[in-house]
Amino acid sequence: MNRTADQDIGEAVDDAVLRRFLGHHLRRASNFVQSDLARSLKDVDLRMITMSVLTVIVEHRGLRQSQLADALQIERPNLVSILDELEDRKLVERTRVPTDRRAYALTPTAAGEALAAKASQAVRAHEDRVFARLSASERSSLQDLLMKVYPGAEG
Repeated sequence: MNRTADQDIGEAVDDAVLRRFLGHHLRRASNFVQSDLARSLKDVDLRMITMSVLTVIVEHRGLRQSQLADALQIERPNLVSILDELEDRKLVERTRVPTDRRAYALTPTAAGEALAAKASQAVRAHEDRVFARLSASERSSLQDLLMKVYPGAEG
């Protein structure tokens, strides 16, 4: 129902008109999940992006910065500042690749590995809390469906 400019300003307004759009539900769910995840990672002193970068480095020690940027779809200049932060915190080390002196290999430190493990526990607890109303089968189905939405997710 359309309203006029002189509608009662104190009247409650909702998003019912948008609920027919799948993208609206995805955005609302994403906002909720991301907000809770940010709070969960704050306890381990990481942001979502630094957790993602650190976790991939731990899983693929020795990977090059360019590989990491491609894997996480991060612009290379943005990745440099994230790596600077992780290196300043002594969580990651960058070393020149002997066969290509323009490239850097990324290796987690012991502190980086320990923090990545704590972050992983925090993310698991976050997902258990946020997705508590979904069965294991529903979670798996949701993940499969979401991976069909964005390009490159199947890899």
